[in-house]
Amino acid sequence: MTAKIDDWLLEILACPKSKAPLRLDEEAGELVCDESGLAYPIRDGIPVLLVDEARAIG
Repeated sequence: MTAKIDDWLLEILACPKSKAPLRLDEEAGELVCDESGLAYPIRDGIPVLLVDEARAIG
């Protein structure tokens, strides 16, 4: 799955848990927070920034 988020949107999005910046993992279709160790899914082009929906990365 390949995802794309506009650069201007990526600049203003933050992890809801740590408030740290997110980076886009286009191949996985996720927004990743290295500080909190969570990856948030992107569904139908919409980031799902809910901690309960996030996947722990390790």
